Amino acid sequence: MRAVVQRVDGAKVVVAGETVGEITGEGLCVLVGVTHDDTPEKAAQLARKLWSVRVLEDEKSCSDVAAPLLVISQFTLYGDARKGRRPTWNAAAPGPVAEPLVDEVVAQLRKLGAHVETGRFGADMRVSLTNHGPFTVIVEV
Repeated sequence: MRAVVQRVDGAKVVVAGETVGEITGEGLCVLVGVTHDDTPEKAAQLARKLWSVRVLEDEKSCSDVAAPLLVISQFTLYGDARKGRRPTWNAAAPGPVAEPLVDEVVAQLRKLGAHVETGRFGADMRVSLTNHGPFTVIVEV
């Protein structure tokens, strides 16, 4: 699993004009990509890392300050644009494999005590955020 983690001062996801997920204040906006060999155990590992990674103000984690997370599925994190002019998506897991694993990341975060908002899997989403820093890091498990 691969995640692009951005420290934000607020973020939201809109689908067809409707806000489907939104966090306010300090938190993390997390784009999650799934590949073919990912497992529920990797999803739990990613959730633990997201909850405890110390990237917020004063080197705090979401667990330290009860900061919210906005988790959004993002198959394009496994796009490969090294050849030609069009990326390939061969490394991205198909929807029936990826969706339950993204859901598992969210479920594990909530089990840890996190407030989690989400996008809508497979939808044409509009994501807006205020990146604090800017601060962006890639996490792989």
